[in-house]
Amino acid sequence: MEEIKCNCEGVYKEILEKYDKDKSNLIKILNDVQEKSGYIPLKAQQEISEYLNMPLAEIYGVITFYSRFTLKPKGKYHVAVCLGTACYVKGSQKILDRLKERLKIEEGETTADGKYSIEATRCVGACGLAPVFTINNEVHGKATVKMLDEILDQIDANEE
Repeated sequence: MEEIKCNCEGVYKEILEKYDKDKSNLIKILNDVQEKSGYIPLKAQQEISEYLNMPLAEIYGVITFYSRFTLKPKGKYHVAVCLGTACYVKGSQKILDRLKERLKIEEGETTADGKYSIEATRCVGACGLAPVFTINNEVHGKATVKMLDEILDQIDANEE
């Protein structure tokens, strides 16, 4: 396939240039932006809208439909607690509650220093290890509140 230059000047030019101006490339472009930025900022949405000749609202709709995409930056340490049935029954809500208490933020938020963010997920595919939480996609199974605190203490100690 012949490479099509975008003739755009935005921050995300190098991503857009990898794809032709077909709307079917939207998910791939969004994925690349998220990989680069950690989220999908408004500036990227605007550049994609112009490049693909799509309404900004349509792009926003796709971003908010798929849980993979986020409009807010995630922390250096992204903590996701599984609330799927197996994890929930085995106490994952207590882990999530402790995480929110300790970090003083809610689900979907990032600490002011950008260090931590919290997400509640529905399943990470590790039901046999329930309850489960992940930190930057590293799975911690048979989790307890004590285990969470110990891991966060270790992260904090390593950061100092």
